[in-house]
Amino acid sequence: MAVTGKTTSELDFEEAIEAYLVGEAGYDIAPNTQFDATLALDATTLLDFVKATQEDTYNALKASYGTQIDSALVKRIASECDQRGLLDVLRNGVKDRGQLIRLAFFRPASTLNPETEKRYQQNKLTVMRQVHYDLASNNSIDMMLSLNGLPIATVELKNAFTGQKTINAIKQFIKDRKPTAKTPLIQFKKRALVHFAVDTDEVFMTTRLAGEHTFFLPFNKGNNGGKGNPDHHNHVTGYKTGYLWEEVWQRDSWLDILHRFVHLQTEEKRDPDTGKKTRKETLIFPRYHQLAATRALLKQTALDSAGQNYLIQHSAGSGKTNTISWTAHQLASLHGDDNKPVFNTVVVISDRRNLDKQLQDSIYQIEHKQGVVEKIDEDKSSTDLADALNAGAKIVITTLQKFSFLMGKVEDFSDRRFAVIIDEAHSSQGGRSASSLRVVLGKHDDEQVLAAAEVEDDKQPEQKTTEDLVLEEIKKKGKQPNLSFYAFTATPKAKTLEMFGVDDGSGIPRPFHLYSMRQAIEERFILDVLKHYTTYKTYYELSKKVDDDPEVDEKKAKRAIARFMSLHPHNLAQKTEIMIEHYRRFTSKKIAGKAKAMVVTRSRLHAVRYKQEFDKYIHDKGYDDVKTLVAFSGTVDDPDDDTQSYTEAGMNGFGEKELPERFASREYHILIVAEKYQTGFDQPLLHTMFVDKPLKDLKAVQTLSRLNRSNSGKTDTFVLDFANEMEEIKESFKPYFQETEIEETTDPNQLYTLQQKIDGFHIIRSEDVESFAAVYFKPVTNQTKRDHGQLNKWVDPAVQRYKDEFRDSTSSVDEERYNEDGEEFKSSLQSFVRLYSFLSQIIDWQDVELEKLYAYGRHLLTKLPYRSNGGNIDLDDDVELSAYRNEKTFDGNGSLTVNETKPVYGTTEVGTGGNHEDNKSPLSAVIKVINERFGTDFSEDDKLLFDQISGDMVNNDKLAEQARAGSKEKFKVVFEPKVIEAFVNRQGRNEKIVNEFMANGDMRNMIIAALLDDVYNRSQSSSELR
Repeated sequence: MAVTGKTTSELDFEEAIEAYLVGEAGYDIAPNTQFDATLALDATTLLDFVKATQEDTYNALKASYGTQIDSALVKRIASECDQRGLLDVLRNGVKDRGQLIRLAFFRPASTLNPETEKRYQQNKLTVMRQVHYDLASNNSIDMMLSLNGLPIATVELKNAFTGQKTINAIKQFIKDRKPTAKTPLIQFKKRALVHFAVDTDEVFMTTRLAGEHTFFLPFNKGNNGGKGNPDHHNHVTGYKTGYLWEEVWQRDSWLDILHRFVHLQTEEKRDPDTGKKTRKETLIFPRYHQLAATRALLKQTALDSAGQNYLIQHSAGSGKTNTISWTAHQLASLHGDDNKPVFNTVVVISDRRNLDKQLQDSIYQIEHKQGVVEKIDEDKSSTDLADALNAGAKIVITTLQKFSFLMGKVEDFSDRRFAVIIDEAHSSQGGRSASSLRVVLGKHDDEQVLAAAEVEDDKQPEQKTTEDLVLEEIKKKGKQPNLSFYAFTATPKAKTLEMFGVDDGSGIPRPFHLYSMRQAIEERFILDVLKHYTTYKTYYELSKKVDDDPEVDEKKAKRAIARFMSLHPHNLAQKTEIMIEHYRRFTSKKIAGKAKAMVVTRSRLHAVRYKQEFDKYIHDKGYDDVKTLVAFSGTVDDPDDDTQSYTEAGMNGFGEKELPERFASREYHILIVAEKYQTGFDQPLLHTMFVDKPLKDLKAVQTLSRLNRSNSGKTDTFVLDFANEMEEIKESFKPYFQETEIEETTDPNQLYTLQQKIDGFHIIRSEDVESFAAVYFKPVTNQTKRDHGQLNKWVDPAVQRYKDEFRDSTSSVDEERYNEDGEEFKSSLQSFVRLYSFLSQIIDWQDVELEKLYAYGRHLLTKLPYRSNGGNIDLDDDVELSAYRNEKTFDGNGSLTVNETKPVYGTTEVGTGGNHEDNKSPLSAVIKVINERFGTDFSEDDKLLFDQISGDMVNNDKLAEQARAGSKEKFKVVFEPKVIEAFVNRQGRNEKIVNEFMANGDMRNMIIAALLDDVYNRSQSSSELR
């Protein structure tokens, strides 16, 4: 028997939402009969609002319009919405016959003006159901939210109990809700600003309906680091999506979103192929995590005031630019309970292009003010930055490097409060540049102020000791009560967590707000770069070209052989062929034929060699559908030709700054890079990455993430990796897939361990440190021009002691070489300086001796001799490639799963990074180790055939005698037919390779030339032995 009367229909869902909005969220019901589909607004509510809030203005217009006042006023407002857009009309009103009609009153930053608060309370929010909006049909939209009669949002509701979900609502918007002249309610920016597709579990939204080109974004809270909404919640109405009407649409929240979040973004883009400029408008409505993060930061800052740090871990694809913009603007206008601004200036440290324009445009839309944002970029000096801060600019956008030069240029800011937003924060932000920032903006504590007042009263200023001055320097580096940091990053390292994270109550720092990589991938804001991943392993064997067996350092020799192998022409040629052919056969067909690829190389020289090899291969093959660019810094000298050097601009044929735009054009397809464009490069057409460089940890994540940007028609990515294993790459991604957690924080007592170790070398003496500190920490007013010389005077004795103690006894008079003990001392001192620089940002040290040693050590390191015996050794003339092949070792999906995470680690044990004792080994043993490591399972076709032919030739006494009797050119005449004959004789056992040898002239000539060199050289060697 069927059960009836249960509240499980879509109508019940609709009624539940309406009931909450009216009963709890500050809305009124507006009957759908009040909706004017032609003007696309609720004229009744609109006129009621104007009459109630602006009676004088209404009466003045009535005197002009007479009995047509209501019709004329509504039509005028509708016309302005059509011309300027509804958002601009809401914020700035409409002028009519000399009168300004306000269409909304937003809450001011302070409560000093009771009249503005009263007007704010007069805003009227309404909910209307089953809105018939289409003049050409009887179509209706489930729900419409309006402000003072002007439509803000449309809502399509679906009920899971009836088998309907958000996907059905989205399809309904796409197929049945098409903006035309007959549907003004849903025309872009003219009326409804946002459209929601809602069911009981999920929410999606869009700001532009465009038929099949409509793109809906998730508007969900996230569920345990992934997509969707939490299964366990405390929403009053009981739905997973209850936050939408209980939180987001709540009266004050909704008005705040319209006031300070929604904005029209205008971009002018230049087509890289045609040069034609186009103007694109995008209505920005915050995604849920952006809204939640900004509001949480504002709320906590209002409670904390200045002097706190906050870490925001938001994945690539999270829209950090907008989140930073909203946070910066709202911090700049944040007021405390005393109605005073919490901050005097917001400083945004970022290298994002056009962030200043976006911020300025957004603020102008909200406040109609210009000049709120001051940009201090590479074209301006640190003096300009100082002037901006001195002038009290509300928002300053600059780079961290500018702060390094501010010492002595800026007046004392200790009476002002600053919010510092750091974009893509890592521990480098906490080093000396960040210390400079704290010094410039830092506030002295109350005790210092009181002490200064007492001195002034006595008229007998006491001379401060060196310890006093050192303590002041320490406090400048620590947390300051007038300085708050807001650090945004997708990939926080342990030091970043420790410096900016929020204590979870157990002493472990965590992000203040999280939008994870996993959630971004699942919500399809970014692509999963591990999903289509192929690894190749290069198998090769090396042999000695020299007769003797020299003693070499094993570790350095392995590095030298690896370098030799990676730059070997055969290696480059083989990989070049794989990469170019893969690009032509697969990549070039992706993203509607617009896909691009990047080659990540080990060094600048590798980038140069690959560029040359790529261009040669393309030319030799006659390809006209693939063209390359190269990116590297500085100048690369050719090790094989002293007269030749290379620059990026020289190899590309145009300046470095032009590269991003040139690469975006259809003319270029593959970008070969060496430590450039591996971070921060945003090219959505980048689909494929060829990796020929070991990548690990954060570097792996940042490099591979260049592929993850979404783009129309981009459904996947591809990585072909010659240098890393799939498991290694997955391990690198695990800490950043969900929330980055720290296993154990840095142990500050490691500083004392390092201090003791440094003391044990007896290079740094306490009397020198004391004398140095007495000069270094003097107040600016007491400094003299002789101080620089005095600093050198107290550092130089330690430099000399280092040279005397650690000079290598085997070095000649005209060379400086130092032993491994010297390197260990330097490495220990470097570790101390780095660790102290980091810890001084998060711990209020009161140890004067450590601060003195830090200052002294940092300067001493700059004068110690650079290691002369620690570089690479060159074995290029001692080894040669005897066999080679690339073999695919992984081809498939390397995506991480929900529970595949791991923590990052703070510093709990200090490694000095110095060289261990050299492990001397015969060259032949080193080669053996390399061969074992990379595999020796070559087939006869790969290796033995050539070994056999070469051996047979050398063992042929008559042929060997001919080799010894004349030049190589004369020997070639006799040798060539013998080689061909030898291959033909082995055809039965090696049919495939012999057939290729006979059919391919270029390959045959290459093999003959290689064998000729081998046989001729070995014959000459055997002659010398005789």
